[in-house]
Amino acid sequence: MMSTPHCGNWMRRCFQVAALAGVCLGSFPSSAGSSLEEVLARASLRVSGLVEQFSDVKCTEQVRQQKLAENGKVERDAQSTYDYLVILTNAGGELSLNESRLPLHEAKADKKNTSLLITNGFATLFLIFHPYYAGSFQFTAGELEVTGGHKIDKISFQYVRGRRSPAVLALRGREYPLPLSGTAWIDPETGAIARIDADIGNRMEDVGLKTMYSAVNYAPVVFRGVKETYWFPADAQVEVETERQHWRNTHVFTDYRRFSVSTEEQVVNQ
Repeated sequence: MMSTPHCGNWMRRCFQVAALAGVCLGSFPSSAGSSLEEVLARASLRVSGLVEQFSDVKCTEQVRQQKLAENGKVERDAQSTYDYLVILTNAGGELSLNESRLPLHEAKADKKNTSLLITNGFATLFLIFHPYYAGSFQFTAGELEVTGGHKIDKISFQYVRGRRSPAVLALRGREYPLPLSGTAWIDPETGAIARIDADIGNRMEDVGLKTMYSAVNYAPVVFRGVKETYWFPADAQVEVETERQHWRNTHVFTDYRRFSVSTEEQVVNQ
């Protein structure tokens, strides 16, 4: 069960990006005049480009890990800071995103050995709209919102059981696909994703995971000498609850700067 320390501290993302897949559609027209297919196509194109853009930058990540009591009181509050980047590699024709964190400041060890949750990769929930994963979700057009004078479409997504998922729970040496469902706020004209809320409902209680909720905000980032505006993660909050334990982690991403890493992998026959 996740309530035991050795298996309750890990939740990570699985990043395997490869060939195209189909898209499951719900209701048809979006609220801003574009059809749901058009909005999803723009989001897919934007995310495909973002995968490569994201590997060309690094940033500062501040992580706050909180362990909560039954009454909601914070039992432990740990804060760390990292130099964060995502490395894009190409091996065997499949693209892979791998997170790298170099500690700038790490939280001190707790004398009570209070367990904390480790959450990795939730900033890249935009992979839900990548062609490789899009066929794993049912998409439905929602209502139109106007934020800061800009029209934003709310697109609901629902995981299709048995398909691949961009997120997994690592537990006792096994990986369980997370059945994510939720809402994304997408610019219908550009396909830029402004926010993603996702949860798993109560569909993983058989492995000890009672609830999991995540909310990620993306914000425009402008680099000197570059005309294009990039939408990168600004913050991510993840809350996880089992029958006996409750955690809340917050990731804040700042100070984006361009950083290019080129990697090549070869298999040498001996």
